[in-house]
Amino acid sequence: MKAIFLLATLKKEGLSNTETMLEFFAEKLAAKGVEVETVKLVDHNVLPGTYSDMGAGDEWPSILKRVLAADTIIFATPIWWNNMSSLMQRVIERLDELHDHLMEGKPSGLENKKAGIIITGDSDGAQSIIASLANFFNAIGLNLPPFATLSVLWEGQAKNKKTSRTGLLKKYKKDYSSTADKMIAQLVGRPNSAGRGR
Repeated sequence: MKAIFLLATLKKEGLSNTETMLEFFAEKLAAKGVEVETVKLVDHNVLPGTYSDMGAGDEWPSILKRVLAADTIIFATPIWWNNMSSLMQRVIERLDELHDHLMEGKPSGLENKKAGIIITGDSDGAQSIIASLANFFNAIGLNLPPFATLSVLWEGQAKNKKTSRTGLLKKYKKDYSSTADKMIAQLVGRPNSAGRGR
């Protein structure tokens, strides 16, 4: 099984809460035998637009190939002004052509793939982001299992805080390990005869 993380941190350099959370989560996922790949979007030239290929210099087509080859897709974003980052919104816009395929009676290429959501921030806003992404997943064919979201809203992640990577990992491991384990069980587990474990 292969999972791909679409990491929408806006930080090209320096400590990122969301990237550190993915490091924590990826370690747990890999322990279940899942091959993990992270695409840090800020490091790529993802052009604006609503098609899968926007022409010269666009790196999204190669990212999309990796997304389509994965079994599980994790959308990971910080909260900025009660919303997902601009890079996460761009991913949704660039996946719009796959929705066009569905409208034409063609497959999107994402059918039956599992999706998960990871959010970091220092204030509320996670529920509205989850709702927006879940609506998009539903429209494009991605399967968001129950309990497949992980939100960390903590003042230690605030923009003006200088929480160390060690401090972040300590917080995540202490307070979010059980939630992460539950999410991973939904993403990699097989349903039993009663239909649980999806």
